[in-house]
Amino acid sequence: MKRTRITALALATASAALAPLLGQAATAAEGKYLQDPAGGEKTMKSVWTKDEMHKVEAQFRFHPGVQYRTVTRPGPSGAPDYERRVGDPKTLAWLPGYEFAWSVSDSTVVKKAVTVKEGEHPIVVHAVLRSADRAKVAEVRRELTGKPPTGREKVAGARRIACDTGEYTVEWSVTRSGYGTLGGTLRWDSSCEQYRTAFASEHGPRR
Repeated sequence: MKRTRITALALATASAALAPLLGQAATAAEGKYLQDPAGGEKTMKSVWTKDEMHKVEAQFRFHPGVQYRTVTRPGPSGAPDYERRVGDPKTLAWLPGYEFAWSVSDSTVVKKAVTVKEGEHPIVVHAVLRSADRAKVAEVRRELTGKPPTGREKVAGARRIACDTGEYTVEWSVTRSGYGTLGGTLRWDSSCEQYRTAFASEHGPRR
């Protein structure tokens, strides 16, 4: 009986390993993303209302989501029945995803000095992916109701982006109605060269 092995590809320039599924498209690990503002898990942008009684904080993460299919390659000499499946560079593509985080605070007694996080909140999240010529390539928008004062929402993208189609800009915003809006931009390079390099090393003969 032939044996099949799934090959895990470790990229020196990537922040996480890729996990291909046999015969199916696979996405990059969750840990690979771009964040605005840059920093750690709790790093956020913030804005106070004019009366300094309410504050909104927000963070955005862009998940490029590289995808590819796997193909079968023969095993090393002496064990040709030991097949392996490796990434096929011809099938590389991107399927971006968008992640929004927010935190809503209300002042009590003293403005800005003492705050609480309570109640339910309406949150609107929005992101637009634009090409180098400013054309809108993809867009997501969600109106979230009854959300806790602190939360995180992931929104899957529905538009595949071809490899090596240039640099893109992601425009994002998080709005708490009546409190304020926070947003920003991120730049993303659609090059797939690092993945092709990794695949090429896996396509060669094994010794």
